[in-house]
This record gives sequence, C-alpha cells and structure tokens, in this order.
Amino acid sequence: MNRLRLLAILAALAVLASIGAGSATSATAASAASAKATISMSGSTSIAPLATKLITSALQRSPFKGRVRFRLLQGGSDVGINDVSKGRVSIGLSSRDPKPADPPGVVFNKIARDAVCVVTHRSNPLSNLSQGQIQDIFSGRIRSWSRVPGARVSGTIDLIVRTPASGTQDAFQNIFMGEALRVAGSATTKASNGLQAQAIRSNPNAIGYASFNFTKGLHDVPYRGVRCNLRNAKAGTYGGARNFFMVTRGPARGAVKAFIRFIRRSPAAKSVTQTNWVPLR
Repeated sequence: MNRLRLLAILAALAVLASIGAGSATSATAASAASAKATISMSGSTSIAPLATKLITSALQRSPFKGRVRFRLLQGGSDVGINDVSKGRVSIGLSSRDPKPADPPGVVFNKIARDAVCVVTHRSNPLSNLSQGQIQDIFSGRIRSWSRVPGARVSGTIDLIVRTPASGTQDAFQNIFMGEALRVAGSATTKASNGLQAQAIRSNPNAIGYASFNFTKGLHDVPYRGVRCNLRNAKAGTYGGARNFFMVTRGPARGAVKAFIRFIRRSPAAKSVTQTNWVPLR
C-alpha cells in the first residue's frame, strides 16, 4: 500500500509539473504577443490603398515580421493630422501639403507622389480641359454641358466633389482652382474617393476629380493637353501631381521611424508604390 501511495503521489506531481510548464509556455506566448509594437494610422482615403499594400509588404520582412501590428483607419487628411497631433494614432495620412493652421509639433514625412485627375463618365470623354475651363465648370460659371467644347452629353453639369476635410479636395483647390475661386456650393460632396468615383460612374452628366488609383471605369480628362496617367505623372509632365505624407507627432521614432524608412528606401516598397503612384526615387 505504501508503495502504491508513493507511486500515486509521484504521478500527481508529474501532472502538476506538466500543467505548470504549459501555463509558463502560455504566459510566455502571451507576453511575446503583448510585446509587439502597434502602428496605428488614420486619415487620407487616397493614401489608404497604398498604405495597405505597404503594410502587407513590410509584414513579410524584418524588422516587422512577427514584431509589429498595424491598424489602419481613414476619415480624410484633416482627420489624420488632428488624430496624430492628439496622440490618438501613430501616423496621420495626409494627401495635402502642410498648412500654417496645422497643429504645432507635427512633422510631414513625404513618402510618394500622386496624380489628381479630372474625371467624367465614360459616355462623355472630353478630349481636353484648360485650367480656365476647369475653373469655370467647378465654380459654377458654366452650368450646362452645351457650353463645354467636345461634350457628348447635354443638360446640367453635375459637380461631384470631396468634403472640406479631404486632402484631394485641398490639392484640387490649390492646383486647379487657385486662391481666387472656390468650388460651387451646389456641388454634391462625398466622404471618400471610392464613393465619389462610384457616384460619377453612375451619372453621365457628372464631373469630378480623383486620385489616379480611383479612376478605373472613369474617363481621365487630359489637362492642358496632357493625359492624367502614371507615365506622365512619373515624367513630371502632368500638371496635376501632389504629395503623399505620413505625419508624425514630432520626429518619427521606433517602429514608426523604421516603417517610414522602409517606405522611402526599400526596393520592395518602391515596387509597391510604382504600381499606381510615383515613388520618391
């Protein structure tokens, strides 16, 4: 009996040791998971598709693989800049240049360039628009397609634009409209590039503007005789180019600094960027 009792005690101790080892392993795994750095982003809907592809590429490589988690939100450039200034996210995505009114302490880190295209429905393939014509149309001076040379539709011009918080709206204003004119208050506003493009694709009388990445299914109107395409944007011949930024609260540090360096310097990141955007080098 004493021998049987001793064997039972030893078996119980072995089970407890096994449970303890399992718990220690689980605790180690949980600790390792919680030790991962998190890079959170919000802002420009124009940059979001590029950021998604860059994240995918980064997670396949050191020092990000297994060590960094990413969280991506949108909302518009102004939202991203405001979020990062208040410490809500690690990076604010901005598709507009810095403004004097931006929160103090934010740093704009350029990561790529993009083409902003004036776009129409495919049934209305305008062959060209000058800056003056664009200003007349979007300011509301011209309201009928019958007054636009080469238009293949008739009736009222339906302006479909972005909200004031949009970096694409700001870029369009600066590049095409200038300081003196504003987009007509009668224009329909959309909260994202995707929603804007969808609205224009479903309306033959519509005209708007969009990041080149969102122009599939639309007609890209040549501006000053130059097509809005990736080749012309890379060559610098298209006049509607703008910058993409990752905005940080102060100089980038740690995992954020490493991610921005990866985007700027890595051949893998360049191969991603050049698919629909213009790399810095």
